[in-house]
Amino acid sequence: MKSKLILLGCGSSIGVPRIDGSWGKCNYKEKKNHRSRCSAIIIKDKNIIIIDTSPDIKSQLLLNKIKSISSVIFTHDHADQTNGLFELRPFFWIKKKKINIYGDKITLKSLVKRQSYLFKTSKSYPSILRTNIVKPNFSLGKGSGKINFNSFKVKHGQIHSVAYVFEKTAYISDCNDLSIIKRPQLKNLNNLVIDCLKFKKHPSHFNLNDVIYIHHKLKPKKTILTNMHSDLDYNYLKKNLPNNIVPSFDGFTLKL
Repeated sequence: MKSKLILLGCGSSIGVPRIDGSWGKCNYKEKKNHRSRCSAIIIKDKNIIIIDTSPDIKSQLLLNKIKSISSVIFTHDHADQTNGLFELRPFFWIKKKKINIYGDKITLKSLVKRQSYLFKTSKSYPSILRTNIVKPNFSLGKGSGKINFNSFKVKHGQIHSVAYVFEKTAYISDCNDLSIIKRPQLKNLNNLVIDCLKFKKHPSHFNLNDVIYIHHKLKPKKTILTNMHSDLDYNYLKKNLPNNIVPSFDGFTLKL
């Protein structure tokens, strides 16, 4: 069964344009510069797995006509990856079944603390989520929709984020850990979806030069940039990068 990955959002924590209307160096006339916050979705048969629930997850799922989900995996607990979690309530109402979410201990503990009403039944709200600590190797789904994952922690500034490898594809949305070039799991990939925040160096994200270096070391068939700030214009990147390093855009779809 063929699968696909849709990058629902590919923008940095403030998105493009910024809330005050600033587009930075991005051309506002180019639709692919309109970037919501990072989330993605893997679809294989009836298995539909969300990666991170950005603050824009509702509009992202509506735009992509996603009417059902199976589970959610989280990279880390930062607000731009998790603040849309409560938007998933209708999926529980439809199926009357708790949604399984996966993440490391720190992420799950943070989510339970910050959005406790989603996890603990009260007089007003039923619990809609079930927490699962992510393992280095795990699978989600059954039969023709089953997807096998490998996960490992990477540095993201002063914290760690979880990288996911599945279907010869890696998703590493928040990272500044150049040691990933030594990871055997990242060899012989078809697709490397990777954090590329800015041109300039950043203390918790890869910049463009970092990504080019990683691409040449790991040699995936294609490297796809995500988590992009407003100084990275889509058309500038398309014109100045090799064909196998490409900027993504909201709704960018990969056949896996």
